[in-house]
Amino acid sequence: MDKYDVVIVGSGLGGLLCGNILSKEGYSVCILEKNHQIGGCLQTFTRDNCVFDTGIHYLGSLDEGQILNQYFKYFGLMDKLKLKKLDKDAFDIIYFNDNKKEYPYAMGYDHFIETLAQSFPHERQALITYCDKLKEISSSLALYNLKEITSTFIETQYFKENAYDFIQATFKDKRLRNVIAGSNGLYAGVPEKTPLFIHAIVNASFIESAYRLVDGSQQMDDLLSDTIIQNNGIIRTNSKVTRLVCENDKVAYCEINNTERIEAKYFISDIHPELTLDILENDILRKVYRNRVKSLESTISSFALYISLNENSFKYLNHNYYYFSNNSVWYASTYSETEWPESYLLLTPATSKSDIYAESIIVMTYMKYEELKQWENTTVGKRGEDYLKFKKNKAEQLLDKIEIRFPELRKHIKSYYASTPLTYRDYTGTKNGSLYGVLRDSNEPMKSFVSPRTKISNLIFTGQNVILHGVLGVTIGAVLSCAEIVGLNYLIKKIKQV
Repeated sequence: MDKYDVVIVGSGLGGLLCGNILSKEGYSVCILEKNHQIGGCLQTFTRDNCVFDTGIHYLGSLDEGQILNQYFKYFGLMDKLKLKKLDKDAFDIIYFNDNKKEYPYAMGYDHFIETLAQSFPHERQALITYCDKLKEISSSLALYNLKEITSTFIETQYFKENAYDFIQATFKDKRLRNVIAGSNGLYAGVPEKTPLFIHAIVNASFIESAYRLVDGSQQMDDLLSDTIIQNNGIIRTNSKVTRLVCENDKVAYCEINNTERIEAKYFISDIHPELTLDILENDILRKVYRNRVKSLESTISSFALYISLNENSFKYLNHNYYYFSNNSVWYASTYSETEWPESYLLLTPATSKSDIYAESIIVMTYMKYEELKQWENTTVGKRGEDYLKFKKNKAEQLLDKIEIRFPELRKHIKSYYASTPLTYRDYTGTKNGSLYGVLRDSNEPMKSFVSPRTKISNLIFTGQNVILHGVLGVTIGAVLSCAEIVGLNYLIKKIKQV
């Protein structure tokens, strides 16, 4: 039986970052991935010589002196990643079909304010108030600023404040309220639940600076995995953890593919907390804790269209495009099937081949997992003709909606490929294909909060369900997870010293 200091279940970004941190610190690390490819949401795939990202489409706070820049320096990524900065005057564009007008998000707080004030001059002071609140909230999170703290437990009043309510109270103009919330597809915002904290950290990060990864996000997991292996870490694919077995109130070993056993001092789970408990064999955990974890609500999933374009036929867009059929951005996820899709995010991935023309387009829109229920017990490539017909019909519906804003797009298309919540579930291991894991609830912040520390002393959670999703959120979560082993302030000092 093999034995390590740390076994990490899952090789998504959280698992790779934890493996990177701990292998640097001299711990023997083994990462176990059930699929043949590592990376989770970092995975890419290639069709018609086009590289498509599955989950990471743009990054924030990467300028010199900004927080993700500092973290990436520590991880050895910053000077190796191929990056392209988005348009500083409009890294995101919010578009409403009911008035045929575009509203740009500009980089830098002052520029953001002045750009939107051109369309809403009567709301200039409210825009200043809004940006001041984003700064205040991002400053309140110690790990956003690498401040030393005494606990890995994150507690902030902004989990209890509601994003929708704050935006409603800050802005009088209904259109501007929707513009400010227009990128809420980045966190699958729910008006009655989404905490102000989630909205603020996500938006603040991109307003500071916004970048694309050139030629795909796979480069991140390649770099991270290389470092782990150089530090004598082990990464195993096709190794599904089927059981976590406890002895003496701790996880003693894990079982792989129902056969092989591996022992470790610590186990870090980069998979959903509920899925973790499903493979945990013990009587240690109280029923109330198991029930709380199992009752966690997940964010909605998505339908994605991956379009390969005819050569030099469609201009590269150095911004992300958020389309809404009407002036109600918060309710796009509660669509009726007859009106679907009511919104989408469209982007042209950056490549090293051309800055003028796009070689591909990715379009994402909300889709409920329930629409796929009849195929939920199937696997990739084995879902049948009815499923393929379903995808085809949905793709054509989405293309119809896209052509409202981008007329005759179809004539530029070489081919396209569609994915559903089932695709996302099977390739990334997220529960029900959830876009961003657990849905945080401002009404019950503690109930929807997932701490890296579990009720078993040597079992630790990491990934998008801890603290916050996205690259920045998962990075902060990985630091908190590893802090359970090496100490938080020790780790903060190490990151700041790079």
